[in-house]
Amino acid sequence: MKLRSAAVNSLVVVGSLAVALGICELVSRLFLKPIDYLSPVLVRDDILGIRLPPHASGHDAWGFRNAIVPKTADVVAIGDSHTYGNTAKMAEAWPAVLGRLTGRSVYNMGMGGYGPNQYAYLLDTRALSLNPKVVVCGFYMGDDFDNAAKITYGLDHWRFLRDPRYLETPQPWDIWEQPSRESWHKKARTWLSSHSVVYRLIVHGLMGRVKAVYQVRNATRLYGPTPTLDIKDKSLLEAFQPKNILLGLDQADQKVQEGMRISFRLLREMNEACRSRGIRFIVVVIPTKESVFSSYLEHAPSLPLGDIVDKLIANERAARDKLFAFLADEGIRSVDVLQGLKRAIEREKIYAGSAVDMHPNKNGYRVIAETVAPFVTEALAAAHDRP
Repeated sequence: MKLRSAAVNSLVVVGSLAVALGICELVSRLFLKPIDYLSPVLVRDDILGIRLPPHASGHDAWGFRNAIVPKTADVVAIGDSHTYGNTAKMAEAWPAVLGRLTGRSVYNMGMGGYGPNQYAYLLDTRALSLNPKVVVCGFYMGDDFDNAAKITYGLDHWRFLRDPRYLETPQPWDIWEQPSRESWHKKARTWLSSHSVVYRLIVHGLMGRVKAVYQVRNATRLYGPTPTLDIKDKSLLEAFQPKNILLGLDQADQKVQEGMRISFRLLREMNEACRSRGIRFIVVVIPTKESVFSSYLEHAPSLPLGDIVDKLIANERAARDKLFAFLADEGIRSVDVLQGLKRAIEREKIYAGSAVDMHPNKNGYRVIAETVAPFVTEALAAAHDRP
């Protein structure tokens, strides 16, 4: 009898807990936007590589981070996770903030993992159908060149961009972790991240902030030699991951050179497609976190991986010079947000603060939007004045 009573009591407790969690989940979905919390499940695509299915986790019918797909938009923003707004809510991503600053409709066509190939394809197949007056392309220095080379030589759709003089053997483009390698608890966490707002609030919200501080303070012990800044009088606590980012910027690397060639060609074609339709095309150059903190990191004698950091900053500087020179030669309007972000770190925290996530937080995205807004306003005025 005692065993039976204990089993019944356990079932009651488990059932009550399940009901309570269900109620919490329902209430959370009533007052919070799932798109701000749930991790969407990506699907494969032969052209884009990856994409979101329609309405996934609250995304719109095209699978982008907007409430709806409008019939028209004054501005379309195309880019990667820095345009999507990773680590921030939908209303905090820079395209959304840009819309509020300018008072114009801005459609966000950013997606994590995308690069110049996807930007060009989305412009042609989606963005132009919204009849925008301005198209803003967020170009991230950290991996856009690398992404251009990888997808060009990884997906057959893009083989027309390949250079026969480039000796790289095409490799299947695949950023997917093999499910067979995932443990059952990793699969469970992935499922919860995609389906439970409450789970995301607790694990990635409340616990996530504590975890992020712990990661940064113990980065070297957790991840090996890791550059970190802990300047208490300036309230700076940041970690960096320069090794992987350097791979996408090394100017001596043939793959990076090829990625730059492809990127420049695609940006030229995007500009021509916009110009032929009377649309203003603007490229926003988004720097790496290392370059934003370069005044603290560069040539710091005791910094772990200091030689890697210095090499990354120097190579990014060289790549930026080439990119801005190309944009100027092509007559493409560009916006450099580096100095705005550099100034901002002296007054507020503008990055997510994790040792493994290098994206801006809502403050960083706001700084980007504030820097871009005058250029977009000018472009909109010029579009209005044209005959």
